[in-house]
Amino acid sequence: MTAMSTRAKLGVVVASAVLLGTVAAGYAATAAQAPRTPPPAGGAQAVTLTSGPRLLAITDRHVSTVAATDPAGPRTVAGLECLRVYAAAGTGVCLKPETAWSYQVVVLDAALRQTRAVSVPGLPNRARVSASGRMVSWTTFVGGDSYTSSGFSTRTGILDTRTGATVASLEEFAITRDGRGYRNADVNYWGVTFTADDNRFYATMATGGERYLVRGDLAARTVETLKENVECPSLSPDGTRLAFKEAVDADPAKGWRLSVLDLASTRVTATAEVRSVDDQAAWLDNGKLAYTLRRDDGQPDVWSVPADGSGTPTLVIPGAESPSPLT
Repeated sequence: MTAMSTRAKLGVVVASAVLLGTVAAGYAATAAQAPRTPPPAGGAQAVTLTSGPRLLAITDRHVSTVAATDPAGPRTVAGLECLRVYAAAGTGVCLKPETAWSYQVVVLDAALRQTRAVSVPGLPNRARVSASGRMVSWTTFVGGDSYTSSGFSTRTGILDTRTGATVASLEEFAITRDGRGYRNADVNYWGVTFTADDNRFYATMATGGERYLVRGDLAARTVETLKENVECPSLSPDGTRLAFKEAVDADPAKGWRLSVLDLASTRVTATAEVRSVDDQAAWLDNGKLAYTLRRDDGQPDVWSVPADGSGTPTLVIPGAESPSPLT
């Protein structure tokens, strides 16, 4: 959203603002560190984004891949530094440091070569690529919006890699809430996930103390609310379900339960992961989800759990984060 120094924005979600500030402070501490030397690679082959039975992730702030059949085994680590990464159909998006306190959205080809770059405000938080590889999205934490007690809010943008058309912020889109047109200066978006047609998408919108799942239309530049208490949606490969984080008792201060929404029936199924998942989960296939959890010392691990509520969580890639399958 556009920062407004001449007028105060009132009434946004206080609990969410506090959480955004806390998380953003953690990102600031991490991002301000000097660039790190890439960890030793597990093999001579370079990291690529070509389709295959591998998982993409970040290891010690560098892009890495592991075999899907042995994700805890040897990994290949590139020199490219990213705070968030995602890939599909040979196209990648990397949210990377530009200078000590500025960041870029970098579009990558299958060989990790930069094809486009957009400087963005704020601290990197979410990144996605559509299944076709055409559309990329990102979310950052930003400061300066006076409606938040923490001083932080979010910006979410979308880039069409084919045409170069860029939406700097979804806050430019017209909103329909509960069937009626809606406008409010406190609107925030985060966590885009694209449908197969590269035009429609789902995301989270926060306004007036509530968080909504919205469905958007890029061509029409519109969004409409669908359901409350749905954050960081992630569309399944078959397009029938959304994985998301659901605030416990609708209160983000109590943490989030990783859950799955069936789009046809609107039925919600909680997964077997009972720890708080503050992440936009990735679908490894139509049956399993991958997500990042942090240990007590702050170090990340990638975990997996069935999407249908069965089974138990499984550690997938120790010491890694930001997972995506290379489909």
